Amino acid sequence: MRLCICFVLLSVIVCASADNPFTRGGRFVLDAAGGAWDTLRAYRDMREANHVGADKYFHARGNYDAARRGPGGAWAARVISDARENWQSGVSGRGAEDTRADQEANAWGRNGGDPNRYRPPGLPSKY
Repeated sequence: MRLCICFVLLSVIVCASADNPFTRGGRFVLDAAGGAWDTLRAYRDMREANHVGADKYFHARGNYDAARRGPGGAWAARVISDARENWQSGVSGRGAEDTRADQEANAWGRNGGDPNRYRPPGLPSKY
C-alpha cells in the first residue's frame, strides 16, 4: 500500500512539473487575462491623460504590455484591439484612415516595437 501511494505521489509530481497541454493551456489563459488587463489599463490611462494625439501611443503601449506576457497576452490584445476598431469604425465616424493608423500602432506594440514611437510631445512622464 505504501509503495502504491509513493508511486501515485511520484507520478503526480512528475506530471505537474512536465510541460503538458494542461500547464500550457493554463499559462495561455493566465497570459490572456493579464493581456486583457494590460489593454484595459492602457485605455484607462488614455482616458485619464486626455492628451491630444496620444491615442496611438496608448494603443501601442497596451498591445506591447499584453504581448510581453506571452502568446495568450498577444492573442487577447489582438482580439480586443480588432473588436474595438471594428466597433469604433462603425460608430465613431472617424473613418478608415484613423482605424488603419490605430491598427498599425496596435500591431507595432504587439510585435515588440517601442510604444514611445507614438508618444506625443508633452504627454506626462507618468504614462
